[in-house]
Amino acid sequence: MARATNSAASRKRHKKTLKYAKGYFGNKSKLFRYAKEAVQHAWQYAYIARRKKKGDRRGLWIVRLNAACRAAGISYSRFMEGLKAANVGLDRKILSDIAIRDEVAFNALVKQAQDALKTKAATAKA
Repeated sequence: MARATNSAASRKRHKKTLKYAKGYFGNKSKLFRYAKEAVQHAWQYAYIARRKKKGDRRGLWIVRLNAACRAAGISYSRFMEGLKAANVGLDRKILSDIAIRDEVAFNALVKQAQDALKTKAATAKA
């Protein structure tokens, strides 16, 4: 009696992996052993990149905010400190969007931050 190999299921798994590896260079798209390894690495890189993307976006927002703050006559760090002192609960994504789309509103936020910094400095001296 021959051993049971479950070849239909194995072939299905192999075909699925080779489908994922379509477009890879050389053996990685043709042979299951190499395709499987390449696909697993690709999934790891994709997982890492999804998390890295979040940090990249935050960096972009900060660069945009810094440029807008400098144009308004305040540094980014002082602006953020002022917003915190003024209890403005907007995150960097929203602030960046405001800086790009609505200059008047952003300048009002800068003024609010500067006023909060002045009151903070006055209470620190007293």
